[in-house]
Amino acid sequence: MLILGIETSCDETGVALYDSEQGLLAHALFSQIDMHADYGGVVPELASRDHVRKLLPLCDQVLADAGRIRGDIEGITYTAGPGLVGALMVGGSVAHALGFALGVPVLGVHHMEGHLLAPMLEDNPPAFPFVALLVSGGHTQLVLVNGIGEYEMLGESVDDAAGEAFDKTAKMLGLDYPGGPRVAALAENGTEGRYRFPRPMTDRPGLDFSFSGLKTFTLNTVSAAEKAGGLDDQTRADIALAFEAAVVDTLTIKCRRALEQTCSKRLVIAGGVSANKRLRAGMEKMADKLGAGVFYARPEFCTDNGAMIAYAGCQRMKAGQRDGDRIVAVPRWPMNSLPPIGEPRGNGLVD
Repeated sequence: MLILGIETSCDETGVALYDSEQGLLAHALFSQIDMHADYGGVVPELASRDHVRKLLPLCDQVLADAGRIRGDIEGITYTAGPGLVGALMVGGSVAHALGFALGVPVLGVHHMEGHLLAPMLEDNPPAFPFVALLVSGGHTQLVLVNGIGEYEMLGESVDDAAGEAFDKTAKMLGLDYPGGPRVAALAENGTEGRYRFPRPMTDRPGLDFSFSGLKTFTLNTVSAAEKAGGLDDQTRADIALAFEAAVVDTLTIKCRRALEQTCSKRLVIAGGVSANKRLRAGMEKMADKLGAGVFYARPEFCTDNGAMIAYAGCQRMKAGQRDGDRIVAVPRWPMNSLPPIGEPRGNGLVD
């Protein structure tokens, strides 16, 4: 089954062509980072308009790269949520219009399920069941995954997501958007041990997260350095390192607890923050002590992309799931509300 996947949940326009027998054939991505950098974050209206401009040309590009034509497409999947509603509507509108014109089925896909399943695109994919850490700008969640659509929420952030905390810290340090990679790059020049930041909610049982207090601690540290006249480049790097280490340690501690609690030997890390090198190293060291394996997608598939939407949608389409005539856009959508693969679902996903 040849699937065209479309991702437009935020500020990345992603398109991919996935074949259920041959695997990923082609993918393309256009990032709006340069446009939004002037505003210090994503402007929803500008994001939607840029998706309109870029989406169809990217569809044609991946078809050309794969040596296929539109008539070869057997199904179209798109991100139905969560995300920016205007951006979601662009992807859903294009998907349904193409589906109608080509006479092929269309299916809206959960954005975070796409991230969760992105490691399945690799040569050594994880087997079910496994524990998954979904960590991005909008989500920080620990999930027990027994199969596609079989999700048990183990813990999540009670306030800010880890990626959001990275972005806010970047602004405090005078770094450009997007903040996460820039904080990590700055931390490479930091001095170990100069600052010690708290590891929130690790001194109590449970698997929930909280990063708002860590964000406040960072702000206070920056303010104190500024008042002392010492917020030079080295101090900024030292603060970045202390912040990054605190986030990585917090996530690692919670993942260790989740593995021990579930007796799982497989850990999947997915989402934009999963590309962080310090996080990967920390998780691998922790998992090795437990005799567990760690799985994640290649860096280009950690951030938003069409390939993960094509793969996730293909699995559900093969099981018979389809959209009705209505375009689906669900800005807020709990992943554990998804039905197991093979079970029917209502048009609109939430009926």
